[in-house]
Amino acid sequence: MLVATPPRGGPADDALVALLRAWLPARRWFPAKTGRAEVGLAGILTFPGDPAGERLRVALVRVRARGVDAVLQVPLAFGPGPGAVLGVLDGTTVRGGVGDPEFSLAWLAAAEGPGAGVDPDGARVMTGEQSNTSVVLPGPGSTRPVAILKVLRTIADGPNPDVDVPRRLVEVGWDGVPVPLGWLVGRWTGPDGATAEGYLGVMSAFVPEAEDGFELACRHAREHVAFDDDAARLGTLVADMHAALVRGFGTVPADGGAGLVAAQVGDRFAWAASQVPALEELRGAVEGVLTELQAVPGAPRRQRVHGDLHLGQVLRSGTRWYVTDFEGEPLAPLAERTRPDFAVRDVAGLLRSFDYAAAVGGLRGDDASSWSGRARRAALLAYDEAAGTTLADGTGAAGSLLRALELDKALYEAVYEQRNRPDWLAIPLAGLHRLLG
Repeated sequence: MLVATPPRGGPADDALVALLRAWLPARRWFPAKTGRAEVGLAGILTFPGDPAGERLRVALVRVRARGVDAVLQVPLAFGPGPGAVLGVLDGTTVRGGVGDPEFSLAWLAAAEGPGAGVDPDGARVMTGEQSNTSVVLPGPGSTRPVAILKVLRTIADGPNPDVDVPRRLVEVGWDGVPVPLGWLVGRWTGPDGATAEGYLGVMSAFVPEAEDGFELACRHAREHVAFDDDAARLGTLVADMHAALVRGFGTVPADGGAGLVAAQVGDRFAWAASQVPALEELRGAVEGVLTELQAVPGAPRRQRVHGDLHLGQVLRSGTRWYVTDFEGEPLAPLAERTRPDFAVRDVAGLLRSFDYAAAVGGLRGDDASSWSGRARRAALLAYDEAAGTTLADGTGAAGSLLRALELDKALYEAVYEQRNRPDWLAIPLAGLHRLLG
């Protein structure tokens, strides 16, 4: 565990904050994308081999803006070497530390877990990261990757599901996740003066020759190749994951049942329709779905779920699929991200991503509907066979919940696309029309 020292104030801290304030807004993982953000130090972590932080430091940075109050982790390296340059402090170059061999070596020495033989000198930072930054590590004397070190950029007090869930799934014997090999915990003082403790990162086994599920599905669509077989294997994988999550975390009663979900989807529609006027014409059909859902006599028990499952969260190696990224929304409270939910919420997320893959792959109209429809049905039939459900024919409480939760997801997508990618708004709108008949 690394324990942070609180900010001391004074010119040195002020100079570091000035560098961070100028550098952070351009990072993809910076949470305050619009408007003015307040940036300040929450603490400094150092490693046992460098307690004064002369070569390495981890700045814990508190960012406050409208709707945002987060603590970010910013590893820093001092002196010449790889990594983006933030600026100069007291005549010394300050660089982003992730990917620096010395940072990787110090991280591994401080981490818990079974570990793995890796060569920090061969570390390669992955590009295109969003909420975190990952480093690929090869084995000693080799260029073949054996592990991925994920540095969590937004840290929070409590058990991060992106670390705890894969660890627990491996413990109960499920092999559908990359095996966690090491994890590092930090301790710092929160803004209220209380001690906070949470994960700083995790190193997991590298999945060889892995393909991103969304990119793979888009390529199939672009080449007019059916995705049915892969979709079926994904359906089985998700059902097996849900069974393993029950073994690892148990279940709880479905308090509020389907009626509570109906109320939540109703609120989602009211919000979405206020943002996307085109949705207003669907009000009657949405209300019909919610009335039907309220009449469902029972609901499945709630359990731990992935929480943000889609094709971009799965990897295919050969004919095998693996699930990754159990973190959920990094800026959401941990209690919200670890709350038991209906397993079919994960299924709904997967189904929605088939529509996106078809569209991004260039299919339109009936071709898109046919391609994604076959993938949807293949995934549902395989899930049903493994889980003992009846999702494919839409019957029972689980079937009604699936329709409502897919509707909920498509409403969220409509608002997102209206705000960020108007040209893509047609994708969730087509899904809504299909769901509502």
